[in-house]
Amino acid sequence: MSTPRKLALVIGATGGFGRATAQTLLADGWRVRALHRNPDQARAATGLAADWVQGDALRRDEVVRAAEGAAVIVHAANPPGYRNWAGLVLPMMESSIAASVAHGARILLPGNVYNYGPDARGEIAENAPQHPATRKGKIRVEMERRLRQAGQHGAKSLVLRAGDFFGPGVASSFMSQVMFQAGKPVRAVAYPGPLAIRHAWAYLPDLAATAVRLLDMEADLAAVASFHFAGHALDGRELVAAFEAAVGAKLPVKSFPWFALTAAGPFNETFRELSEMRYLWRETVLMDNRRLVQTLGAEPHTPIVPALQATLRSLGSLAEAEARAA
Repeated sequence: MSTPRKLALVIGATGGFGRATAQTLLADGWRVRALHRNPDQARAATGLAADWVQGDALRRDEVVRAAEGAAVIVHAANPPGYRNWAGLVLPMMESSIAASVAHGARILLPGNVYNYGPDARGEIAENAPQHPATRKGKIRVEMERRLRQAGQHGAKSLVLRAGDFFGPGVASSFMSQVMFQAGKPVRAVAYPGPLAIRHAWAYLPDLAATAVRLLDMEADLAAVASFHFAGHALDGRELVAAFEAAVGAKLPVKSFPWFALTAAGPFNETFRELSEMRYLWRETVLMDNRRLVQTLGAEPHTPIVPALQATLRSLGSLAEAEARAA
């Protein structure tokens, strides 16, 4: 008699992390249920072979109902364009916590470096002090505090913190919005800080593979667990060289106009929230993954050039370079 496949509820399966994790879970033999306000539209847009169900992450009863039978809740819900984080992010988190308590499912939360303020330097361990100076950072810290608090009521959680996301199909990342423009050939790279500063980048297929490998180790995980994913720790010169190798051409480097972003902030919420992250480009802020490596043996890692090529190809930014090379 075959063992029933484990079920994961994915909230935010149309986003970068949610979609990549759902695909990896399916490939790993899990069943995936995906929550969306318009499931037919989401199914057509993603092509994801999940069991799509209708529901709103802000409606606690709908999330609790959708999580019935699930061993994992992938909480990848994220307001688009950083809009109304304060009003939406924490209520959505509370919905997932209620579902975790009701069904005993572990919440998987993709975290990032926003928790750490300008006092953070170098490689940051999971237990490093968190002193965020930004609105998004303070909300991130509160999300994790609520997960820890919910652990006292039976909610299990796994936080996997990483650097800036990039990967196939991810058109709304910092990389594809600032460094190049998705859908257009890459003829230059806009770099947001000093080229000598290293920055943490998380290739989503690798991050999703890491998350699923951890979820497969449920019996070995603490009830409230957190890990750091190192990804690619590159300075500006290394990343520009990788872009040049990916497109097969020398690329000029342009400075990113932070002043314009800051000036537009009062009139554009997305620009305002992006401008708050400037401090992450002034100092080296990386993720110390030693605990993760001790647990998994190795961190899934795709070399940067093929990772960039896959990203650019999926976003329609590599066709010109590939035609030139043919």
